[in-house]
Amino acid sequence: MEKLEWIAPCHFGLESVLKREIQDLGYEITQVEDGRVTFRGGMDAACRANIFLRTAERILLKAGCFTAVTFEELFQKTKEIPWERYIPENGKFWVAKAASVKSRLFSPSDIQSIMKKAMVERMKSCYHIQWFPEDGAAYPVRVFLMKDVVTVGIDTTGVSLHKRGYRPAAGKAPIAENLAAALIMLTPWKKDRILVDPFCGSGTIPIEAAMMAANIAPGMNRDFTAEQWTNLVERKYWYDAIDEAHDQINTDIDTDIQGYDIDGDVLKTARKNAADAGVDHLIHFQRREVSQLSHPGKYGFIITNPPYGERLEEKEALPELYREFGESFRKLDTWSAYMITSYEDAERYFGRKADRNRKIYNGMLRTYFYQFTGPRPPKQKR
Repeated sequence: MEKLEWIAPCHFGLESVLKREIQDLGYEITQVEDGRVTFRGGMDAACRANIFLRTAERILLKAGCFTAVTFEELFQKTKEIPWERYIPENGKFWVAKAASVKSRLFSPSDIQSIMKKAMVERMKSCYHIQWFPEDGAAYPVRVFLMKDVVTVGIDTTGVSLHKRGYRPAAGKAPIAENLAAALIMLTPWKKDRILVDPFCGSGTIPIEAAMMAANIAPGMNRDFTAEQWTNLVERKYWYDAIDEAHDQINTDIDTDIQGYDIDGDVLKTARKNAADAGVDHLIHFQRREVSQLSHPGKYGFIITNPPYGERLEEKEALPELYREFGESFRKLDTWSAYMITSYEDAERYFGRKADRNRKIYNGMLRTYFYQFTGPRPPKQKR
């Protein structure tokens, strides 16, 4: 099987987590950049990466990479890409997104229209026709310019990979599923350890943890754009990837994963989301204030996304909220806590300086993942 290059975008600051996931799938990493990991794999990688990766935004088939500082150069070099290798005569193709950072070409709409024209000219000369019906499968192109280097990919995913299929409805300020999964992976939590999210909202962090515990692949209950690419990706590859995912599932396990929130309605949503994800029997949701946070077990983990105070009335309540959270955590003296927040005074009111913090961009919002590590549990005697 011919090896191709694939690009997996992710949240800024989480490249190392995604890199490890891709390596665990058995693929060779060729480049790690801000917000992207590039790897090498056969055409089956389109299926396996989309179905198994928990922290990626999407999977792009890398079509080309070149330097361009003028629109004429962009046109000619886009035209040199062998589009006919990827897009059939009736394929629907367009430049779905263009992003430019520190580059002389910076207008997304101009970049999109010029690249589309170049693609049409190339395909006219290859297919010997003047007009394309574009009534077949979709081949959306995404392009990223960084310091005048143009990277071009064809999107295999469609709707972003954070859409797992279990959360049609979300509470206020939900955390994206792939970001929640990455945060869990940044901790030493394993399925035999306690996990509590005291600000669980619509349940994303507990659900992602339960899916990991049960080995449920995140992309099993959704569709992907490349499923229609019958000219490139054999149906067999999709069936094989789904069979591989099914074989790994084990929901007959004991877990201690809990989600608390003060909003009873949002907890109903959380329970429905957990049921839709197939993990409702692995999570205990409860209406509880953060001041009532307690657990009889030792060496547990708190992983949470507390309120940031985006609205003024919320902001005024934050000092007391973080103070209560800190006081509750101090009573759990063997536990570790991990929280993602953009609230600048989080450590001050929590009452403890983080052992580590990590800058992560949640969309355009700069957040910090504060890590308060507790003692390690004693080793089990054999």
